[in-house]
Amino acid sequence: MKRVLITGGAGFIGSNLTRELLKTDQYHITCIDNFDSFYSRHLKEHNIKGFLDNKNYNLIEGDIRNNSDLNKIWDVDIIVHLAAKAGVRQSIQNPLIYQDVNVAGTHNILEFAKYRKVKQFIFASSSSVYGISPNIPWNEEEKLLPISPYASSKLSDEMLGHVYSHLHGIRFIALRLFTVYGPAQRPDLAIHKFFDLIMKKQPIPVFGDGNTIRDYTYIDDIVKGIEAAIEYDSSDYEVINLGNNTPISLNALIGSIENVCDEKAIINRQSEQPGDVAITYADITKAQKLLGYRPKMDLNDGLRLFYNWLNNTAAYANKEAPITY
Repeated sequence: MKRVLITGGAGFIGSNLTRELLKTDQYHITCIDNFDSFYSRHLKEHNIKGFLDNKNYNLIEGDIRNNSDLNKIWDVDIIVHLAAKAGVRQSIQNPLIYQDVNVAGTHNILEFAKYRKVKQFIFASSSSVYGISPNIPWNEEEKLLPISPYASSKLSDEMLGHVYSHLHGIRFIALRLFTVYGPAQRPDLAIHKFFDLIMKKQPIPVFGDGNTIRDYTYIDDIVKGIEAAIEYDSSDYEVINLGNNTPISLNALIGSIENVCDEKAIINRQSEQPGDVAITYADITKAQKLLGYRPKMDLNDGLRLFYNWLNNTAAYANKEAPITY
């Protein structure tokens, strides 16, 4: 049985990954999460409540920056590092905390990996590192032009991973994730927020003219990519896109959400936000070659699955801690 440490494991991607790994009975999962107040603790507790009685699951409430918390962790074969301070716009308002959590925190986890002799390190990077790079779809050799502190923190982490791979023999796989959505998605992200507000017949904030384009990628496809990266052993350092390779505009996304929930959106048009990029578009050729990655979820089908999850979760979330923005 392989022993996996998932940082940020009570969050959106971490809880979905945990669910799939536990199904195989091949992994023991240790989750460390500090239940950051960026969004409701109740939602994160809801994400993991089905794991707490599993003999192959261990939860540590702690901070990746604190060695006293990391010392509570026993043997580890594989690290999947998902913990991060999230949000492009928030990073512009408070850049120093992003440097502290995302860069210093990742550095501390890499030091942990070095001293515990962990050989496989999977890192959740972001499509935001490409920034305003004009050549689309973006491949991993593209020149990087990040335009937010959040994006620059993720790029710094990729470089730290290269250093530790070179010096200490850690296999470091950075996965650049493209606009992930699906059950348990963070409530601040567009798809979750739009569904929630449209269902409540409240205005949705749309920044700019709605022509920005995103490569929306369903959580199950992302989890499959991470699972493949956990097993990857053909090289010691790689940066790999995980996207859907089918970007659509914000206006088209809103239209699809309207169709799924059979409600008309009330648009609250606002000015464009600093740090937002015009387009994200993943070239997934490398992921296909190295990981056998094949995204399967059509956006409309994925939106329906998310809508069903949101309806089934809303009563719990609203009763315990109403979602606010």
